[in-house]
Amino acid sequence: MAGQEVANKRVVLKRYVTGFPGADDMEVVTGTARVAVPPGSTAMVLKNLYVSCDPYMRGRMTKHERPSYVPDFVVGEVLENFGVCKVIASGHQDFKVGDLVWGMTGWEEYTLIHNPESFFKIKHPELPLSYYTGVLGMPGLTAWAGFFDVGKPKKGDYVFVSAASGAVGQLVGQFAKLTGCYVVGSAGSDEKVNLLKTKFGFDEAFNYKKEQDLDAALRRYFPEGIDIYFENVGGSTLEAVLPNMRIHGRIPTCGMISQYNLEEPEGVHNLFEIITKRLRMEGFMVFDYYGQYHKFEQEMVGYLKAGKIAYVEDIAEGLEKAPEALIGLFTGRNVGKQLVAIARE
Repeated sequence: MAGQEVANKRVVLKRYVTGFPGADDMEVVTGTARVAVPPGSTAMVLKNLYVSCDPYMRGRMTKHERPSYVPDFVVGEVLENFGVCKVIASGHQDFKVGDLVWGMTGWEEYTLIHNPESFFKIKHPELPLSYYTGVLGMPGLTAWAGFFDVGKPKKGDYVFVSAASGAVGQLVGQFAKLTGCYVVGSAGSDEKVNLLKTKFGFDEAFNYKKEQDLDAALRRYFPEGIDIYFENVGGSTLEAVLPNMRIHGRIPTCGMISQYNLEEPEGVHNLFEIITKRLRMEGFMVFDYYGQYHKFEQEMVGYLKAGKIAYVEDIAEGLEKAPEALIGLFTGRNVGKQLVAIARE
């Protein structure tokens, strides 16, 4: 195959999005890819096996006047996100044909990568390769860094996790239990609530869509207050959490999925609670922790092999399903980590 041109199915952005995105804002097209690296180059060509669907991609689908923390997607160009890939051509001394890697790749069958050093080699192919889009990839590192480094948990802490059955939340809850904390999660369906309690070992969980008064729900589950709120949602959930935080509580701020599709973000009206309760609310970016990835990977592989961490994936089959799978994140359609299988090797 090396050196030849092959058909290359890809997902491109059809138009910039305001408000709620639709699958028709993206388009699946077929072009060609040359499966060879330019002579003398250190690039590599990847065959993409799995790609991840992550909420942050929504921000890249909008045209920003002021540059965002990640570049906007370009209309007519292929979308990109983290994926699991096989090297099929390489001019880089550290990457050989046949190597399995994960990193930022195209939503397409084949991708030419000019900066192979941004990829991690997959060290544990005996585990499901799809895990490197989730529990052993970006979401796993996000949960680990956010909970342990930003949240600074102690045994006995009271922990609340929003979007708790998602790619990150399900791991934060399990880390909390491994640390000896009491943990409650919120999710958007009874099926997900059941999963939190039976599969992931949360002490309690509730369906926020069935709660008329979030503040009252939190008082019910946390009569003594919350030490750590792992923030994935923002908006009214954050507003309900703040009065229920304990003094010197911590709020690792990972995402705010309730705000991503609003043309005008909602305000939070009780930020004075941060002062009176001496709270620390801190945002973080997973790429700040890439230097600790191998430490994280070793720890997580140990948990997985010992059966101490469970992980649930929601796998869409084929690139044609990728647009719908991404949009489903914003309606809560997915159960667990959403990803797309492009090729099973």
